[in-house]
Amino acid sequence: MRLLRSSEPNFRSDLARFCASAAVPAEIRDAVAAILAAVRERGDAAIAEYVRKFDKAELSPAQFRVSVEELAAGAKSLTREQRTAIRAARRNIVDFNRRGLPRDWTARNPDGAQVGERFYPIRRVGLYVPGGQVPLVSTVLMTVLLAQIAKCPEVAVFTPSGPDGTVSPAMLGALHLIGVTEVYRIGGVQAVAAMAYGTETIPAVDKVFGPGNAYTVEAQRQVFGTVGVALLPGPSEVCVIADGSSNSEYVAADLLAQAEHGTGREKVYFVTTSEKVLKAVEAEIERQLPEASRAELIRRVLATGAIALLVKSLDEAASLANFIAPEHLELEVAAKAVPGLLKKITTAGAVLVGGETPTALGDFVAGPSHTLPTGRTGRFFSGLRVADFLRRTSVVRYDARSLPKAAPVVAAFSAMEKLDAHGRSCTRRLEKH
Repeated sequence: MRLLRSSEPNFRSDLARFCASAAVPAEIRDAVAAILAAVRERGDAAIAEYVRKFDKAELSPAQFRVSVEELAAGAKSLTREQRTAIRAARRNIVDFNRRGLPRDWTARNPDGAQVGERFYPIRRVGLYVPGGQVPLVSTVLMTVLLAQIAKCPEVAVFTPSGPDGTVSPAMLGALHLIGVTEVYRIGGVQAVAAMAYGTETIPAVDKVFGPGNAYTVEAQRQVFGTVGVALLPGPSEVCVIADGSSNSEYVAADLLAQAEHGTGREKVYFVTTSEKVLKAVEAEIERQLPEASRAELIRRVLATGAIALLVKSLDEAASLANFIAPEHLELEVAAKAVPGLLKKITTAGAVLVGGETPTALGDFVAGPSHTLPTGRTGRFFSGLRVADFLRRTSVVRYDARSLPKAAPVVAAFSAMEKLDAHGRSCTRRLEKH
């Protein structure tokens, strides 16, 4: 893990370069564009071609969609412990996200006109769930349940299959338990293309959701405008802020946990005010690493995507966190320091407070969706929420009493903007009163 000290003259520029290394290379952008174009032009045939190339699976268009029987079989394969875990996570996720459901409202503006907002569920949404070697069963809950709270009429889930064409039984079981019936065994850029453009067998969606690797996130970026995109949640990130009171064993465990995804593009930030804790965490990482089943993948991430930042104060740590805008931010600091940090830090996707709150709780069970902005997009994106599955319409109603109050304002603006027909659209009505 590379070390940067804030006392060094090139500290900020070196950190900026490290953050920028998450930018999408031109070869990825070009490869994504080619796949999107092929699916747009050739539909199902291109989907089958790329599934064969990337997933090593031979699928005909008739096999793209997972059958109801397969979903039911997945549910039957779940152990009692797995069912209990899914239900517990569902309870917390629904409880949290129902609180953020926007409500229609109506009021009178100063002119006396009736104004308000109405919220409508997006008609058809496409949810991407990463699969393969790491089937993210939790992502099923963290996306689908929000769509259900918003009452989206159509929810289509896309996830890659293995070379034999099958999808993780646990993932299928979770989908079945929460009532999803439209599932496609298609992943990667081709899945995003199918969602955006539609094919002979797959209806296009109105908005795309879900995390992915650098390719699928770039695909979402490129199809934005053809369809809606909630945010751009790419390879996982964590930033841990620690002071002299931090438990080095906990910090090391949390850094390893986020590196475990193992795509090689994860980002791991460790910010500390204590050189003693820094050395202790480095030693703990080496001690704990052999216990991990994905140790080699973790080592690769730590070698290229991990950085330790030794700073002079927690104020400086907060400033760095706002620059990094991490997906997950852990505050493993003394309790008295937490309120100040929470006030100062404004760009994290999710903040996990205290030594007893590892990021894994947010990943699986706490309640907020774990679909969060990455790659510094937390500066302008928020984590996934129910409102993302709704669209807002404003409603305005003037009458014979309120129109005369607003008409002079319309006349003034229409004159300033040289749009006289705008002004006459009001004055003609006033002449009838």
